[in-house]
Amino acid sequence: MRSRDGNLTFSLRLCSIIFFSSLALNASEYLISYRYVVKNATLYNEILHISNAMQPCHGKTQQTLILESNNSSDLRKIISQNSQEFTEFIHKLGLHVKHEDITINSQNSSTTILTLKTTCFKVDFNDNFASISPLK
Repeated sequence: MRSRDGNLTFSLRLCSIIFFSSLALNASEYLISYRYVVKNATLYNEILHISNAMQPCHGKTQQTLILESNNSSDLRKIISQNSQEFTEFIHKLGLHVKHEDITINSQNSSTTILTLKTTCFKVDFNDNFASISPLK
């Protein structure tokens, strides 16, 4: 004989699964790469690539950056509006640094390249904020 609340626990489990999966589906995953080139103490080139992840990214979320989004879900626009905060954040993540210093005929020439390899970020868009967390 079945208990009266047997169907209640099943329906509660089903509702909780639907609720938590809807929270998980709200987050989007993006692949972001960054490259910054300085030649002779002058900014030569800066490139930021952002694309949606085609496959789910695996890993644990690291420290989170929260940026003001003003009800926007366009990550490129949000990052461009808060570019200083975002570049400071990715500098803390760790960039690959390549420096070359050449002196020919008493003329010094230097080139520094900072590179963030393609990294998967989990992005949650709320009403006024977007939280960005790298996955490692």
